[in-house]
Amino acid sequence: MATGTESSTFSTESMKNKASEAASSAADKAKQTASKVGQKAEDATHAVGSGMKNLADTIRHKGPQEGALGAAACSVADTLDSGGRYLEEEGIAGIAGDMTTLIRRNPIPAMFVGIGLGFVLARATMRR
Repeated sequence: MATGTESSTFSTESMKNKASEAASSAADKAKQTASKVGQKAEDATHAVGSGMKNLADTIRHKGPQEGALGAAACSVADTLDSGGRYLEEEGIAGIAGDMTTLIRRNPIPAMFVGIGLGFVLARATMRR
């Protein structure tokens, strides 16, 4: 027959195992959710890129073809097409990598941009 100490130890071990299983299950669910969110963000990025390329094609076909307006329309279309292609090919991971490289190459300007954005966000969210 089990003594009080053995029963208490068994109960403690059982509770530890249940807590460990619950934590493991919660971690797995969090990973799955993060993965789904990341995939949706990637899909949205690709969709935006595709939309930019479609808009570039529309501007090329329906915009002015000659003169200063034609040149401006062509430039805008080329920029949209290039940006759209970049978003489709690189996605969020590519953007993050490029931003990291840019910040490492230019740390002081990046710091000033961060301070400026923080100031603008603080002003925009400040209650009056």
